[in-house]
Amino acid sequence: MNGPSKLIASEDQWNTQMGLVFPGKRVVFRGKDLFRDLKDLRWMELLRYGITGRFFDPKQIRLFEGIWSLGTSYPDPRIWNNRIASLAGTSRSTATLGIGAAIAISEATVYGRGPDVKAIDFFFRTKRALDNGEILSDIVRNELEKYRGIAGYARPFVNDDERIKPVTELATSLGFGNGNYLGLAYEVEKTLLKLRYRIKMNAAALGAALAADQGLSCYEYYLYLTPAFIGGMLPCYIEAAGKEEGTFLPFACDRIEYIGPSNRSWD
Repeated sequence: MNGPSKLIASEDQWNTQMGLVFPGKRVVFRGKDLFRDLKDLRWMELLRYGITGRFFDPKQIRLFEGIWSLGTSYPDPRIWNNRIASLAGTSRSTATLGIGAAIAISEATVYGRGPDVKAIDFFFRTKRALDNGEILSDIVRNELEKYRGIAGYARPFVNDDERIKPVTELATSLGFGNGNYLGLAYEVEKTLLKLRYRIKMNAAALGAALAADQGLSCYEYYLYLTPAFIGGMLPCYIEAAGKEEGTFLPFACDRIEYIGPSNRSWD
């Protein structure tokens, strides 16, 4: 079917395998009864089940929680997406609007979701290439030549990433320190150094490798990370909302270098 016929066929109906609410009775969540079958799940477990349709063991859930809490929960209002939350607070917008906008700009090319998705995609592509007999150093060179960088490696301002150590320690304590993709992530770093690129792994590569080892696809990983920054955003909003209105990082007009048309004369 094409054109209006598609809309007519869908009028007043929506076939879903995700869920339905039967008011006053029950809620179906991916084929399970939310109040009976899923009532004992932690929120992260329910989130993971909603995204993947699969259940994960408690250690995996603790790992997914740790990637969020240790890797993305920075309450620093200078961070690009947290700044939106603070601006919402200082302008007296609501927390819902402010956090929603902050999450929306988290889909950045250089920071946030962009590198996260590119990093896990890189590991999947690299693993397939290695399985087909290609050499890692050649793969790395080709990636650098094609994209001028490798997602998950290098970091603006500083080369070391303070998140690597605590997240790696958590993963190791849970028994996830020897995964294939995690090993590949470190091998890529070693290869970069051998090729005389002073580029180290950052948290995007680490999180992507750990997620790949737990069987997440690119899309599932992206969906899982969508609300990840909220832990740091809310404190920024709260602080800005509690101070005098409009005082968050004001910028004097005389600091702006304007090179556009001059003022118009109304004579």
